[in-house]
Amino acid sequence: MKQNHTEQWVWLPEDRYPDSQTTIYSALIEKAGGNYVVAEFSREYVFAQKVVSARIRFSADTAVQLFLNGKIIATGPASVGGDFIGNETARDNFYASELELSPDTDRLVFFARVRMGPVQICEYSKGHGGFMLSALFTMEDGTEQAAFTDESWLVRKNGAYLAPRVFDGRIPPDIYVPAQVIENRWKTETAPIPVRSEQPIIPQGGTIELGPGETKSVVLDLNRIYAGFVRIDTENAGELHVRVTCREQNEKGTSEEAVLTESGTYRGFYLHSAGSLQAEADNRSERPARIRISFIETHYPVTEEAHTIVSDEELTKVLETCRHTLKICRQTHHLDSPRHCEPLACTGDYYIESLMTPFSFGDMRLARFDVIRTAKLLERENGRMFHTTYSLIWVRMLYDVYMITGDQALLVRCQKALELLLRRFDTYMGENGLIEDPPDYMFVDWIYIDGISMHHPPKALGQSCLNMFYFAALGAAEKIYEAISETEKARDISRKRAVLRRAINDQLFDKEKGIYFEGLNTPIKADRIGKWMPPNIEKRYYLKHSNILACWSGVCDDETARKIVDQIMQGKIIGEVQPYFLHYLLEAVYRLGLREKYTLAILEKWKAPVRECSKGLAEGFVKPEPTYHFDHSHAWGGTPLYSLPMALLGLTIMKPGLKEIRLAPSLLGLSKARVELLTPSGKVICEMEEGEKPQIQCPEDVRLIIEEIKEN
Repeated sequence: MKQNHTEQWVWLPEDRYPDSQTTIYSALIEKAGGNYVVAEFSREYVFAQKVVSARIRFSADTAVQLFLNGKIIATGPASVGGDFIGNETARDNFYASELELSPDTDRLVFFARVRMGPVQICEYSKGHGGFMLSALFTMEDGTEQAAFTDESWLVRKNGAYLAPRVFDGRIPPDIYVPAQVIENRWKTETAPIPVRSEQPIIPQGGTIELGPGETKSVVLDLNRIYAGFVRIDTENAGELHVRVTCREQNEKGTSEEAVLTESGTYRGFYLHSAGSLQAEADNRSERPARIRISFIETHYPVTEEAHTIVSDEELTKVLETCRHTLKICRQTHHLDSPRHCEPLACTGDYYIESLMTPFSFGDMRLARFDVIRTAKLLERENGRMFHTTYSLIWVRMLYDVYMITGDQALLVRCQKALELLLRRFDTYMGENGLIEDPPDYMFVDWIYIDGISMHHPPKALGQSCLNMFYFAALGAAEKIYEAISETEKARDISRKRAVLRRAINDQLFDKEKGIYFEGLNTPIKADRIGKWMPPNIEKRYYLKHSNILACWSGVCDDETARKIVDQIMQGKIIGEVQPYFLHYLLEAVYRLGLREKYTLAILEKWKAPVRECSKGLAEGFVKPEPTYHFDHSHAWGGTPLYSLPMALLGLTIMKPGLKEIRLAPSLLGLSKARVELLTPSGKVICEMEEGEKPQIQCPEDVRLIIEEIKEN
């Protein structure tokens, strides 16, 4: 956006509100009280002629609802994207969002409700309250006028927002006073993604009539699980207490409590995940009251869509559930789920979600932005991330997003982070050629083996997986360096990869059994042992996890890999795995030419949980512990939305940006299928029916190669 002035931030005047200036950097900091404050800003502009267009740039610390002429136009800001480590200081990056409107009026009234204080763990602050807006207005005669936050904006503290999810309308807002211009701590970059879209969902039975002194409780069912905000509209002249609890299924849920003393609208800041709303209303006045409960669904905008429909109706239902869950996990960064709202550190989740996108919504800007923000995490922490395996998966995500988008500049932008990461992993290597001295072996899977968490397993349960993820990351890094013409670096990576491959196969492969085991039983250095690195154990484990990754990563030869996949599919290798790890199994099956043999058999695993709940995707297949309650908004297990259309198409991306693709279509045993793939050049459509030649439509700018199926 063209800027005619310097970015300028405003906040509550410090002389009036000395205790409402600062807050913590992250909700992940274990410190009581984040100094929860809500400030409201207002500014009216009146012009001599109509404004035909307005380009608006805005940001806030920590959350903002932005209104124009009484209607909400945006929420924000775009997420900084943090990790579970490094939260004792403020993040360097902060973002502003842009949008363009056509007001067609000569009067513009801006109103911004700004919350200071991180609440959910995906939220980050610079430690100080603040709001910024700049606008460029184009008038009827073509002239332009600029506007921006300064002392002419009015601000007030709204003390009714007592705490996260608690509102007490008996506390009136303060009077408006001129805003104070403050130091620009944020120095925002413009987020390369649009603002979120939103749509109110008004459930049947959501309007509740209450007589004087009457109390009512109703449960309002939603047709799916949605991510969004609670809204309460009231018609009342006395004290009305309302509690709205959002639940996906039958868990405790998250609640908002509001005391409302007059007719109006309450809108919460907290992002909930809801498949139903329980509303409890207590009219403590002598007059009748009416309330309307609604849920404001929000997500990254959807401008185009792709669908895969197959003759197996249950499988199509699985795909639809995966697709919807991906939609609600796409916010200002990918979420693991809107119920957990974890930070950007959960790369394994977001990698799979990025692969699902070309077969659903097409717009890869969010995935690209996640890659860049993760690069910033790596740069900030000298190549370190909390989840060690996830830092390696980022390399695969970087390369695959490049291959889907064709954005070579992304590889160059992330080169520094890549080099820091690889340099750090060099320090973890032992004399035996394996990763021997990492800070931890997490994350493997959300499951327990012999009562031991595979979230942060000991060496004997995590070493093989970490080394195999490293092998895969080196393979992606080699291709990245080749793509940016860093030939010598690519050769160096290739040599490292060959050494690692030999070490894995020499020391982590049981030749007698013909499979891999999960790690060595050798001791861990005493100074490494801690919360996330348990002492090693003596038992040797042969599980699905390392063997799936060996086949996925190509650390073993293809003949051995096919034999291992056969053993996994025949149940000869023990160990439960969650949906996340079946992604790697499906990838291995595809890579090894076994898609017709095993794809549908693996996807059967998703049918039972979707039968149980088709409102959203269950977090796992097997509870890691008896008391654990899975969420049903977790897109990390949504790989069928990617893996099935990939297998049906037999897709290989031959050139970055999907400029050239190779297809080897197969029904895999189904009788009918229609697959849609969104490329930067347009939509590819493949329709297949048993006994008929596949019908393929392809954009002119995409070179298509059709190949005969070669199954093993």
